[in-house]
Formats: sequence, structure tokens, C-alpha cells
Amino acid sequence: MPVYNPPLRDMQFVLHELLHLGDELKALPLFVDTDADTVNAVLEEGGKFASEVVFPLNISGDTEGCLLDRTTHEVTPPTGFKAAYQQYVAGGWPALSGDPQFGGQGLPQVVNQCFFEMLNSANQAWTMYPGLSHGAYACLHAHGTDAQKELYLPKLSSGEWTGTMCLTEPHCGTDLGLLRTKAEPQVDGSYRLSGAKIFISAGEHDLAPNIVHLVLARLPDAPAGNKGISLFLVPKFQVQADGTLGERNGIYCGGLEHKMGIHGNATCQMVLDGASGVMVGQPNKGLAAMFVMMNGARLGVGNQSLGLTEVALQNALQYAKDRVQMRSLSGVKAPGQPADPIIVHPDVRRMLLTAKAYAEGGRALACYCALLLDKELHHPDEAVRSESADILALLTPIVKAFLTDNGYIATTQCQQVFGGHGYIKEWGMEQHVRDARINMIYEGTNGIQSLDLLGRKVLGNQGASLKKFGKQIEALVKAEMGNEAMAEFIQPLADIGQKVTQLTTELGMKAMSNADEVGAASVDYLRVAGHMVFSYFWVRMAQVALAEIAKAEAAAQRPDPFYKAKLQTARFYFARLLPETAGLIRSARSGSEVLMDTDAALA
Repeated sequence: MPVYNPPLRDMQFVLHELLHLGDELKALPLFVDTDADTVNAVLEEGGKFASEVVFPLNISGDTEGCLLDRTTHEVTPPTGFKAAYQQYVAGGWPALSGDPQFGGQGLPQVVNQCFFEMLNSANQAWTMYPGLSHGAYACLHAHGTDAQKELYLPKLSSGEWTGTMCLTEPHCGTDLGLLRTKAEPQVDGSYRLSGAKIFISAGEHDLAPNIVHLVLARLPDAPAGNKGISLFLVPKFQVQADGTLGERNGIYCGGLEHKMGIHGNATCQMVLDGASGVMVGQPNKGLAAMFVMMNGARLGVGNQSLGLTEVALQNALQYAKDRVQMRSLSGVKAPGQPADPIIVHPDVRRMLLTAKAYAEGGRALACYCALLLDKELHHPDEAVRSESADILALLTPIVKAFLTDNGYIATTQCQQVFGGHGYIKEWGMEQHVRDARINMIYEGTNGIQSLDLLGRKVLGNQGASLKKFGKQIEALVKAEMGNEAMAEFIQPLADIGQKVTQLTTELGMKAMSNADEVGAASVDYLRVAGHMVFSYFWVRMAQVALAEIAKAEAAAQRPDPFYKAKLQTARFYFARLLPETAGLIRSARSGSEVLMDTDAALA
């Protein structure tokens, strides 16, 4: 049977030894009293909830799926999902990183990040129900009126209500400028919305008594394209001034999507039939307001694949230790058995180490980004807030695309470790592969993320944000260049940093005469940039591990095997995964002509 053990030791390493969370939080007045013991205790309890309550529902939820009553338009999630959600609410988990003014517990986003990684490992489909509420909360917190905040945020913070975002329509996905949903002004200041939305995760369910939909729509006099989009709050049940629920609103589920994965989550076709809503933010400025939710969702989707990478690794590693098959090429390793455990075979180790390197590198990056968000929102120094926002904007498409690409690679290779058993449902591995596949598609496909990174986040500001992150790389290289023990790690980092700088300059020059050069190179570029970022964090993790080993040896103590494992994984990453960038850089330089001058080939 599948297993999941929360990776608390590695989380503690990232938070306290790598990112020095305690020191960082001392500079943020809101979190000055949040110490390591508090963080560790919260994550330990969160890990228990994920592994003991949510994880046992993963395979059964995938098998059962969701049920739509076409007469009432009500959706019933799989057995056990509602009880688990009630336990989640009772434990105060929805409020973990919420604003205390609206009932939140006021803990840092980085703590919530780790908690949700564990939930995603345990059951991505279930986690999407409460996960989307965080985005709705953040959007209203940033752009809602005082009255809207007072009415809705306490309910979202407590988990009493859940939230969604309704963007996509049948004829438009990423190109939201094509959307047709209409919003007609009413004499009382509200709006009547009519239209259809698709692919709405957690769009309808019975886990909570109300669902707060954030809907993009057009006013009657709106200009065409993205500049004519407004944002509206449309609850499933009308909300009275005192917060009580009124009549059913005109927004309902018209159908459930039949999907490759995440069967336990209700992915809905939503119909708006004169639904009553109120505007959030300014007229025709809805897309900018919704980006608060969308950017949060992109970080969240990367976290989903991080969670799947971890759980797939844990199960493949256990299987590889137990399964005996053939003998080692270098001689018998288990003489008391008819064959050796498959973990002795180099290619099995390659697959396991790939997943491990991507999981631990991804955890470092995801936690770093969550800490940047905390600093952007709460640091008293405007310069720090601004720089944190710039670097986070640069890294967001990398988190979304690189971590989800890696998640699909890792879950597929972990499935491969199982051989034929990985293709069989009861082992759970084929579900991880199916669930991981959607993460590369929604919240902006990875191709869109690549265009965003190269076109907007890098070339769009003449590389200013990239240079800010590059300064961190330069400082690390300078600090460790003379350290022989770090040479095997620091030299590849310096090399990839230089190559990214050179490639960026080349692509920028080519794009000045032909914009298609950006589209032709962007996917390769993002993956190269992702490896540069991972290289930076793997160097820092190796730096910490070497220091701790040296400290133990100086005290005549046996070093913690955790640090030896970290160094071995770092060596694998630099030797076997980073070299992928050589081919990607060559491909990125090949230009757009080989893609665009192909009318005959694609006739």
C-alpha cells in the first residue's frame, strides 16, 4: 500500500539552516514572536493531519470521483472529503497565514507553504478545495472594499466558506481578452452576470455552506480586449448584510469535466444565469486585480507538483529497497536472497535521485519564494519590499513551469521504478502521474509561463530583475571561489550564471528585429533559468552541509547522515541534471526560422 511520511527534517533544514527563517522574521514586526519551535510544532501537527486524515482518501477519492445531480446542480465530492474538510476547519488550518484582523492566525506565508506541500503530497484533489480559497482571500484582501472585507474575509479565513476563480470560457483559455460573460449594472449598485465558464476547480461542492466565486466579466460599455475586463464577487448563496445566507444565486454547475486526473476535485462547467454580484476593484481593471489570485495560484500549482514529487519518491524508494530483481552488475549484494534489491542498479538510482534532487531543490525554491512574499507584504523597509516583489515576480513563472515539468518527470520515473506494477492502480503511482499532468497546463500553460519569463520578466525590464537575482549568485561565487571543498559545486554555478547572461543578451538582440525569436526560445530559456536557480540553491545547501560536517568532525563527533545525503544529492544534481542545459542553450539559439518557415511541413 502507498505510504506518505511528512518530510519534516528537510523542511526544518530549509527553513532554519538554509533560509535562517528566525532572523528573517525578526525584521518583520508582524512575525517577530514567531520562533523555530512554533514553526516546527505547527508543521508537525500539519503533517499528522496530511498523512493521517487526507492521505488515506487519495486513492479512494480518485476511484469514486465526484457526482453531479443534474436536477439540483449539486455536486457531491468523494466519500470522506467533507468530513476531512470539517476536521481541517475545526483545527483552524484555513486561518494559518490569515490576517488577524479578519480572524487569521497571522503566521508567515512560508509556514503555510510547507503545510500545503504536505497536503498536496497527501491528496492534491482534496487540497484544491481549500487551496483556492487562499487566492480568493488574497484578492479580496488586496482589492476589496472595507465592507467586502468585513463581510467575506472572516468566513474565508475560518474556512466556513470556500472560494474559486472563474476565468476560462469555452472559446478562450489564456486569451482572456476574448471572454464574453456580461455584467449588467442594477439600480442598487449590484450587477447581473450572464455567461459560461469552464474548468472551474472546486466550482461546486457540499464541503462548505457557501462558495465565493470571483468572476471576470464585461460591462456593457467595456472596451474590447483585456482593457475591458472587470472583476465581480458572485456568491453561491446571496449574503445578507449581517453575514447570514439568503436565497440561491444564479450561478450553478452545468456539468463536470471528465478528466485524466484529479478525479476527486470537482472541475465544473459553471453557468451564470442572471447571477447577482458586486464589483471588486475598479471598472475595466479586473484583470489586474485577478492577477493577485492568479500569481498566488501559480505558486500553488508549483507546490502541487512539489508535493507529488515527494510522495512519488517516498514510495518508489521503499519499493526499490524491497523488490528483488536480478543481480548487481558489480557482484552479489544480497547473498541470502535469490536476487538483489533493485536499488543496487545504477539506472534505478538515477531515477530515484532525479526525483530527490527535484524535490529538495524545489522545496528550497518554493520556501524562498514564500519568504519573499512575506517580505513583500510586511517588511517595514520599502526598498526591501520592492526588491522582494521584483525577484518574486521573476521566479513565479519558474516555480510554476520548472517545478511542474520536474514533477511530471519525477512521477513518471518513480512509476518506472515499479516496472509493470507502476502501471497498476493499487500501487498509487499511475495516479501521481495523471494528477501531475494537469499542473503543467492550468493557471497558464508552461509555454505561457516561458513567454512571461523571457518576454516580460527579463527582456521587458532590460534584465533588471534577473540582475538582482544574479547579484546573489555573484556574491555566493565570490565568497566560495577559493574554497576547494566547494569547487565541485561553485564552478558549475558560476558557469551557468555566465551562460544565462550571455544567452539573455543574444536573445534580446535577436528579438529586437523579430519578436518570434522570443517565442521560439522561451521554453528552453525557462528551463535553463530554472536550472540556474536550482544550482544556486543546491550550492547553498551543499555549503550548509559541508559546514555542519566539518563542525561535527572538529568536535570528534559523528556527522549527521542527513548532511552526507544532502551532499550526495547535490553531486548527482550537478553531474547528471544540470548538464541538460547544454542542449537547451543550443536549441534556444537555433532561432525561429526552423519553426516558423514550416508551412509545407504543417500543411
